[in-house]
Amino acid sequence: FTVGQYSKEDVAKLLGKITVPNTKPENRKIKFMETASTQLKPTGKRRKQDREKSDMKQTLCLSSSVTKVREYTVPGVDNVYHISLGKSGRFWVSDGDGNLVQTDLQGKQLQKIQTSGRIEGYHTVTQDKDLIYTDIHNKVINRITPDNTITEFIKTGDWIPLSIHSSHINGDILVGMVKKREAKVTRYNKTGTEIQNIQRDNKGQTLYGLPRYITENINGDVCVSDYSKHAVVVVDKSGQHRFSYTGQGSEFRPYGICTDVLGHILVCDTRIIGNSDTVHLLDQDGHFLSLLLTSQQGVDDPRSVCVDDENNLWVGQLNTNTVTVYKYLQ
Repeated sequence: FTVGQYSKEDVAKLLGKITVPNTKPENRKIKFMETASTQLKPTGKRRKQDREKSDMKQTLCLSSSVTKVREYTVPGVDNVYHISLGKSGRFWVSDGDGNLVQTDLQGKQLQKIQTSGRIEGYHTVTQDKDLIYTDIHNKVINRITPDNTITEFIKTGDWIPLSIHSSHINGDILVGMVKKREAKVTRYNKTGTEIQNIQRDNKGQTLYGLPRYITENINGDVCVSDYSKHAVVVVDKSGQHRFSYTGQGSEFRPYGICTDVLGHILVCDTRIIGNSDTVHLLDQDGHFLSLLLTSQQGVDDPRSVCVDDENNLWVGQLNTNTVTVYKYLQ
């Protein structure tokens, strides 16, 4: 490397220069536009919500122990393969026989629907508080409005919709689908327009085999519990593969999956070998943190998990129609 022998004047000749007059600048009074400041100012409710979420993330951490805080017995189902939390005091539960039941916290059955769903996370509550669920026979996604009207919402063409999740970030709808030996995740906006398909990694390899459960993390990652791949498959919001978590040892058999306000990933493991009745806790990047729940906490064949607004973990199991709620953050 040889240093060039050029002066400032040489550079100025090449690029030009700015001449600043030696005069005192005029002081001007600037009046803010009231309309602009009003539009940019968040509402008091929104400011409060953002502040509460920020404070929550700063103060919450993993508890040193997991505590059972309550149980709910759900009428009309034999087991609990998936849970969708609705508006305050109500939630939806599905079993392995196609029964989809809405109940309140007192155990009163509010609605029951016979569906084609079985052992998948096939229903979710939208930002509008409607329940949407997949119909594998007719290859559609149905919507149940608050007045209990069932309407056809999205047609999935040749693809069979298995799992579904409504984004808490922007209301997008994520659907895990299969067709013959293919599988993919499709993103729809809240009105049902298809906007993204995720099927292969950047090497052309298939990402999914049987996407039975699906959720989204706080950073926009799409997290799929894939029973066929024996893995939790995670891609970023653009569809790029980030990582796959394959459990701790052999025969990882993932079922229900969810995330929490800290970005943790929680997934049920029901592997047969070793009699694993556990819920795994991962960080946002797929690193194993702990077996959050085991048979020592009374968990028997967990199938579904979700986290409520109070950051409690709801767990559904194979051999009971009781949903158990645990506190694991403090």
